[in-house]
Amino acid sequence: MEGFSDGVFAVAITVLVFNLLPIGENAHTGDSLTRALLGGWPQYASYAISFLTIGIMWVNHHTMAAHLRYRVVH
Repeated sequence: MEGFSDGVFAVAITVLVFNLLPIGENAHTGDSLTRALLGGWPQYASYAISFLTIGIMWVNHHTMAAHLRYRVVH
């Protein structure tokens, strides 16, 4: 169970990255890339908040699993 849920958390964190960089038709070069990256700060802020939220949930999940293991053994 714990290994499967770790995989789910890893996929969730990975999916967050998909829209961070301008790729494909909206690709920029040189100075326009810098402007595009700086203009995308709201996306980066929301990514950081989402990453931290998922990270906190992951840590809580591992803490809960550790408590359950302790209760079962003792």
